[in-house]
Amino acid sequence: MTDNELKSGGTKPWKEGVSKSVTFIVTKDCQLACKYCYLVGKNNQERMSFEIAKKAVDYILDNEQMFEEESVIWDFIGGEPLIEVELIDRISDYIKLKMYEMNHHWFDAYRFNLTTNGINYNSKAVQKYVEKNHDHLNIVITIDGTERKHNINRIYKDGRGSYQDVVKNIPLWLSQFPQTSTKVTISSADIPYIKESVMHLYELGIKEVNINCVFEDVWNDGDDVLFEQQLIELADWIIENDYYLEYNCSFYDWEHLGKPLDPNFNNQNWCGAGRMLSVDAAGNFYPCTRFAKYSLREKSPIIIGNIHDGINANLLRPFLILDRTTQSPQKCLDCEVASGCAWCQGENYDAAATDTIYERATAICLMHKARVRANNYYWNKLYRKLELKGIREEFEANRPKSNPINC
Repeated sequence: MTDNELKSGGTKPWKEGVSKSVTFIVTKDCQLACKYCYLVGKNNQERMSFEIAKKAVDYILDNEQMFEEESVIWDFIGGEPLIEVELIDRISDYIKLKMYEMNHHWFDAYRFNLTTNGINYNSKAVQKYVEKNHDHLNIVITIDGTERKHNINRIYKDGRGSYQDVVKNIPLWLSQFPQTSTKVTISSADIPYIKESVMHLYELGIKEVNINCVFEDVWNDGDDVLFEQQLIELADWIIENDYYLEYNCSFYDWEHLGKPLDPNFNNQNWCGAGRMLSVDAAGNFYPCTRFAKYSLREKSPIIIGNIHDGINANLLRPFLILDRTTQSPQKCLDCEVASGCAWCQGENYDAAATDTIYERATAICLMHKARVRANNYYWNKLYRKLELKGIREEFEANRPKSNPINC
């Protein structure tokens, strides 16, 4: 998990910090060709079979001593995972049955998770799956904001925008998952539309907007200035219209974002690669989906085992000893606003000059600093308002306190 998923005005992520994340790459196909998508190797050939999925489940559940987390998130991704909803349904049924038969410690301590483009969310097959698994299910529909912003990046392969095909399914989705959140991605081209897009998502009834910049090196001169301006204008609108009372935007979710590092506090790795587990259609295990071939621009995939031979602990070990110090350049360790600055381990590897996971990519440096300045503006303005109304102490007492946690 990242600090973008920690809600200062909402609820904490399910089983925060104690869940094992297991990801099935059920397909590498997708209806869309999103311009910012890091999945550079999408195709319609590599589809997971039920037999491969079954063997992966068997290995994980039969080796209970290797997976001691008290709960599990079974994650299904693509491409677009709901293209394979019948397969996901069959895998989910098998997981539930096997955990029950084994009296596994994850039985009734599990969640199925999907992030979808939302295009076929209203189909009969998807709705059957939702009804069957609702109480143990989380679904996130990605909608980037207004039609103008969404259609800049989230396009079909023929160039058409997908907004209308997604937004029509938002009311049904919210009726089934009223406390859910959406996932918004920012790239250079759509920075001017951040404010209007968050406003639009709130108006659609989405109260939790998780929003972040891409980690890849796509930023142009001046993007950070425009980014900060948009976040300040959005902060004004949220505070002046009292949306902070019931709505949340992850850009402002951590009051103490952007402090110098405390060497006695947090030297852990930001990313959870190595503590997560992904499996693809060939039955290969990865420390994270970002290390599979279709996620990498230049580098070779990093495979840590397979469903036949199991996980190779020696191949996994480099990920388990990663921390902030071993991969960050000195400028990051000395940075006055270092706290809350995120990274993706897969992007670190893909962007590195050599085949190492110990070289931190810093493409978002200026964007993080701009976010810190806007975040400071937001909290200063909010506290001034609360103090004038005489309710700051009440607000602080009732607001969950949070620190950023790791992906």
